[in-house]
Amino acid sequence: MKLYLVRHGLAGQHGDYADDNERPLTDEGKKKTTRVARRLAESGMKFEKILSSPLVRARQTAEILVAEKLGDSIEEFPPLAPDGKVRDWLNWWRGSAYRGPENSIALVGHEPDLGYWAESLVWGESRGNLIVKKAGVIGIEVPDRENPIAHCELFLLIPPKWLL
Repeated sequence: MKLYLVRHGLAGQHGDYADDNERPLTDEGKKKTTRVARRLAESGMKFEKILSSPLVRARQTAEILVAEKLGDSIEEFPPLAPDGKVRDWLNWWRGSAYRGPENSIALVGHEPDLGYWAESLVWGESRGNLIVKKAGVIGIEVPDRENPIAHCELFLLIPPKWLL
């Protein structure tokens, strides 16, 4: 299975909102994220499933992916909120219909968590070295095995500037 970790686009200033969970994408963030999504769609990318953090900026990013025909629907997935655990996603994945090699799933979330998740899947531990830029994408090949931790292969690491 191909797993794509997508960081939300450029959002409002941290601290400008009473509830950080409600911080939206800026107009610039929406435009840039739309351009990135359009380029991904032009490359032939398509997701059978899009899971999103419940935070507004991630949800808006996931909605842009759907608007650009990268997927059909969005499922809110609370472990993608800040401080979520990759093990929670693995538990979901083990019971899902998306384990096969022909499937592609997008997870829309936040840094540093997406970088930590990628490192855990590829190396078996988080090292704090992979950083997903805003509206950036990491692609990971996840083998269909009960515990894929440290058995995954990183095949894509794209900062948005390479797509724009």
